This record gives sequence, structure tokens and C-alpha cells, in this order.
Amino acid sequence: MEKKEYSKEMLLDLYQTMVRIRNFETKLTEYFTKGMLYGNIHTSIGQEAVAAGANKALEKTDLITATHRGHGQIIAKGADTKIMMAELFARSTGYCKGKGGSMHVADVSLGILGANGIVGAGIPIAVGSGLASKVRGTKEVSMAIFGDAASNQGVFHETVNMAAAWKLPVVFLCENNNYGVSVNIHTVTNTDTIAERAKAYNIPGVTVDGNDPLAVYEAVKQAVEYAREGNGPSIVECMTWRMRGHYEGDPAAYRPKEVTEEWGKKDPIINFRGYLLKEGIDEKEIASIEDAMEKEIDEAVQFAMDSPLPDPREVTTDVYSSDNERCVAR
Repeated sequence: MEKKEYSKEMLLDLYQTMVRIRNFETKLTEYFTKGMLYGNIHTSIGQEAVAAGANKALEKTDLITATHRGHGQIIAKGADTKIMMAELFARSTGYCKGKGGSMHVADVSLGILGANGIVGAGIPIAVGSGLASKVRGTKEVSMAIFGDAASNQGVFHETVNMAAAWKLPVVFLCENNNYGVSVNIHTVTNTDTIAERAKAYNIPGVTVDGNDPLAVYEAVKQAVEYAREGNGPSIVECMTWRMRGHYEGDPAAYRPKEVTEEWGKKDPIINFRGYLLKEGIDEKEIASIEDAMEKEIDEAVQFAMDSPLPDPREVTTDVYSSDNERCVAR
């Protein structure tokens, strides 16, 4: 197979995105432990290559729906880490004015239709977005991001079937980290991969190394182009691993130690850093990115801590609506 050539700018951009996500979520674990964040958090530490590679294959006008573990995907789509951090600190300067929290970050202007606390609930939203694009005759592609366990939800099969039947411009992106909370996906499915299920709907399906951002990029790019040309949806499954528990504080004792250790050797950031060095990129440039991302996230934390809490008088603002655009409780 012919080796693909990537620009230095692209390679460094992928690395920067992964490091930005890792630093952001590492900070979250620190401040959650200190009791400074509201609600629980689910990190995607170890899955950064999926977010970086997949979103690199999208246009700015394309749209995504994320999961309860969606910080990385949202950051990779272009969200501001300061505004995101403020949301997790429940501050009024956050994306949802401090009232959404970790699992409900959204910014429609960036094509981020929202993370979701319900397993699989973002899938039909993305399909609805894809239907809207087809009805309007525009070229946006919608990407439904979900975990392996969500593929066993009825809504997954219903909406994949709908997208296939109507040839909607949707990419179904599965972040397969092997576990739905404590359940190994292979104990509750009768196929080796999630992507195999594409055969039932007569659509393309592919499984790739989710810890390789370039492999993810190539697979998603092909699926996006396929969808944008009017051919319909595809399933792209990315095999990866969450390095921490299902939620922050989960010891993940249900995962075999030897398997965890083996996946630990596949850290996407460490391995991609090594790849960059082999490609002849100066280590000083790589270190410069690492320093910049550390500074950015520190500044994001400070921004959040300096921001005000929401005004109690706005507790129903953005919750209800009426024709005259007043907040009305019905």
C-alpha cells in the first residue's frame, strides 16, 4: 500500500488537538477530586485520537452529536476550552450559562448539536440533522458519535435503518472502548465488530485503530465524502480504550489487569509523538505545543474560577419558551 503523505501542519495540528484534550480532562480529574466541579464527569482520556482524527475530516459547517463522554469530541470540533471549563465549573460564562454541565455542552454555531446524558440519544438527533440537510439540499454532513454499548440500543438500529433507507448524509462514528460501564461489549453481542452490523442495512462499515489519528482521519474522510456525494450513511468503528473508569472515581476493577496494561502501551499521544519524531519533526516544536496547551488549560481554569455563578433569577431562562420570546412556565 502506498504511504500517504501528510503536511507537517496537519500532523502538528492533530497532535495539538490530542494534547489539548488530554490536558483539559486531566485538569478536570484534579478539580473534581477537590470537589470543585458540580455533578459527575466521564473522561475520554486515552481516546483522544478518535476525536482529533474524526473532526479533522469534517468541514466547519458539518455537525456532530456527542456522548456523555464528549469533552474531547467537542473540543476537537472547535469549542473554546475557556467557555467549556466555565460550564463545568457551573459559571455563567459557560456554553449553557453554567446550567448544563459536563454532559450537555452545545454550540450550534460550531456545528456542535450537544453532548447527551442518555446513552444513544444523540444518534437520532444527528439523523434528524442529516434529514434537514437533505430536505434543504445543502451539503452538510452530520456525525453521530456513540459508544459500543449504545449500538445495542433500539434507537441505533431504528435510525441507522432510516438513514440508510433515505440515503441521509450521516456518519455513524462508534468509539469502541470495549466497555459499557462494566460490561464487556463482546459478552453482549454476537459479532466480532460493531461495523459488521452495517451489512444488515446495506451500507459501508469499517473498523480501524482508534488510537491512530491518521487511521481515524482516513476512514472518516472517506465516509464523509461518500455521504456528501449523496450516497448515504456509513459506520466507522474506532477501537480504543478509556484509561480511567467509566466515571471519575470508578476503580474499573472489572477490567483484567493484563488487558489494561496492554492497552496502556497504546497511549495515542505517546505513540503519535514518537511518530512525529520519526517523521523528522523537531522535538522543540513538539515541546512548544505541549507547553502552549498546558498554559491554555491553566488559563481556562483561571477564567472559570474568575467567572460569576449564574444569577438565581435566571433559573428558568432557556428552559421554557413562548411565541413572544418570554420565559413562561406552562
